[in-house]
Amino acid sequence: MKYYRIIQDDSLYTFQKFEEDLIRLESLYHQFALNVIGHSIMGRPIYEVVIGNGEQHIHINGSFHAHESITTSVIMRFMNDYLHALSSNEPIRGQNMHHYFNEITLSLVPMVNPDGVDLLNNGLPMDESFRDLVLSINNQSTNFDQWKANIRGVDLNNQFPANWDLEQQRKPKNPSPRDFPGYGPLTEPEALAIYDLTLAKDFDRVLALHTQGAIIFWGYEGLEPPISAEIAQEYGRVSGYRPIQYVDSHAGYKDWFIQDFRRPGFTLELSQGVNPLPITDLEEMYEETLGIFLANIRV
Repeated sequence: MKYYRIIQDDSLYTFQKFEEDLIRLESLYHQFALNVIGHSIMGRPIYEVVIGNGEQHIHINGSFHAHESITTSVIMRFMNDYLHALSSNEPIRGQNMHHYFNEITLSLVPMVNPDGVDLLNNGLPMDESFRDLVLSINNQSTNFDQWKANIRGVDLNNQFPANWDLEQQRKPKNPSPRDFPGYGPLTEPEALAIYDLTLAKDFDRVLALHTQGAIIFWGYEGLEPPISAEIAQEYGRVSGYRPIQYVDSHAGYKDWFIQDFRRPGFTLELSQGVNPLPITDLEEMYEETLGIFLANIRV
């Protein structure tokens, strides 16, 4: 099959473009299964893509944080390249992708926070009530560059039941562009969708893509299994990123997964710079992250 590249390197994803590309991939490749795992506050579908037939089930997600939406582009680029390699019987970095397909079942949620992503990359919502809400939270400023939250000012990666109360004590107490953990864990439909998906599919390993810092966080409260250290070292070797076991942070998706499942969970802080990273960083970021994606077959 002729390579159809969906990723354009001149702009970050809006939700509409993201949805169009998913539907395009679904029409092109039979190996591609598209599911809706929930809906955002504004009613946008939260999509999961499933590729593979393997016994090892690995989950990858991106754009928990609105101003880190370049992570969606990284995941979509990998999906695009992976599906083309399968259909054309071509390797990626010398690796047979049919072997990858038969060993690993990949679950990918490229855009956890579609409303927040659209706020940054498509401007203020058309709906007047949401427009007024985000302006109120953002002190009437129309500069949303530092907006991490969902559309009602809750940080989705502070929503998980892993010492949530500790984060609640030291983070903002009301809706905010960043860091507000909500009035309780799992109050937001976007976080609940990922939580329910993880419970239902019982993943062997999860990777949450964020920016920035070129860091791999891989531990939580001493609850991670010994194999996590080996995996983190391999991820670091192929990407150039620095593995860090612990950080003073709680209530994240990776934290909860390690706590409840006692399996390898990772937060990947891609690239370096100041968020939101420009789309011109995509090529280098993708090449770094591609090594991690492919390393999953070896560790």
